[in-house]
Amino acid sequence: MLLIGPPASMGAPAWHVASLTLLMAIWWMTEAFPLTVTALLPFLALPLMGIMSAGDVAKEYYSPILFLILGGAFIALTVERTGMHRRIALWILSFAGQSRFGLLLAFMAATAFISMWISNTSTALIMMPIALAVLVAGGVSEDETDGMAGALVLGVAFAASLGGLGTLVGSPTNPIAVGLIEKQVGMNISFADWSSFGIPILLVAVPLAALVLAKVQKIEATAFDPKAARSAIGTQGPWTIAEKRLLPIILLAIALWLAQPQLEVMLPKGSVTDGTIAIACSLLLFLVPDGSGRPLLNWKEADRAPWAVIMMFGGGLALAAGISESGLADWLGEALKPLAGVHPLIIAAAVTALVILITEFASNVATASGVMPVIAGLVAATGSDPWLLAMCASIAASWGFMMPSGTGPNAIAWATGHVALPRMLRAGVLIDLFGVPLIVGVVWFIATFH
Repeated sequence: MLLIGPPASMGAPAWHVASLTLLMAIWWMTEAFPLTVTALLPFLALPLMGIMSAGDVAKEYYSPILFLILGGAFIALTVERTGMHRRIALWILSFAGQSRFGLLLAFMAATAFISMWISNTSTALIMMPIALAVLVAGGVSEDETDGMAGALVLGVAFAASLGGLGTLVGSPTNPIAVGLIEKQVGMNISFADWSSFGIPILLVAVPLAALVLAKVQKIEATAFDPKAARSAIGTQGPWTIAEKRLLPIILLAIALWLAQPQLEVMLPKGSVTDGTIAIACSLLLFLVPDGSGRPLLNWKEADRAPWAVIMMFGGGLALAAGISESGLADWLGEALKPLAGVHPLIIAAAVTALVILITEFASNVATASGVMPVIAGLVAATGSDPWLLAMCASIAASWGFMMPSGTGPNAIAWATGHVALPRMLRAGVLIDLFGVPLIVGVVWFIATFH
């Protein structure tokens, strides 16, 4: 692209950044290089292209949203260390009835709730051993893929991915998408804003996915003893001192995130963001003792935070800055102007379907990073509601259920030996197809209030 030169309607700087964007998209989607290594390219390329100085590019690698990712990760790591996630799971599962579908839905609800606060892969690793113990107690053989065997392990995997949509800290993809939206569209999405879209979708999607799995797996057609399986779930046991001291910190963080718009008016401008709240609450984890002579979280445990994701996010922000500075964003807006006559809901549905298709074969984070410049161009060209297009694309970037390699939870489910690939593909396709009208419909309805 650099050698052949730009088309007549595009300036050379925009063409150069377009070539960088395409190269990064290919490397991110094929993982030809580690995702974080690819994210370093803007720091090297944009100064050499004369788009921005190295100092200006370096500044773009950081954003307040990064501190939301970091603080959220510290809280999630403490939840895992204290075992509070298991208590939550067992509490929700205690409401499961004696029916097979009730057990499946309870497992998926428990998994989705936990995944709203900690990573979907960690959630799947937490819940899968419980699911396997239930299957053994219910009389399922080791290599069984029919009926409840496949339904329960796929239910855990699918619910772990769906749960991440519920809150801004539920998946790294969410804050990355939000940061890129702010950079390219100029729209700020708070924790409360995201949840107002994510939770309604989650409340519909989890039962819908359970119904799809029950139908595809034919859970009533094979031998399974729900009563015996129910007895394998276990009891919660007494609260530990660490759990009792952690719970108020988590509730404080959630309350402050929800109240952030009101707090912002009362305090110095720009001082209170979702990120500063996450850091303030996570600092308490290093100060409050857990009852055994140590704090709730120490640095050795905190150092497991997703530093690679943070750097990758920075690369996306730097690329977004290059797209704006070079004039590529303006060119995209002009090129997409013919779509101005198309109904916004049709555009939103097409974008959602395309992003879902891409994310089945590429990293969720890479998909979000690559699609946001196009969303910015669509908003500028068509005058569509930015909430509609931005939120549809952001949520669709995490909507991948077909492939074992598509997400960490899918891979964990596949590794159990209880998944038949044809059924996984069938269930995944159905959930993907249902996802387009569900995402677009809910986002369109909620967006009318923003």
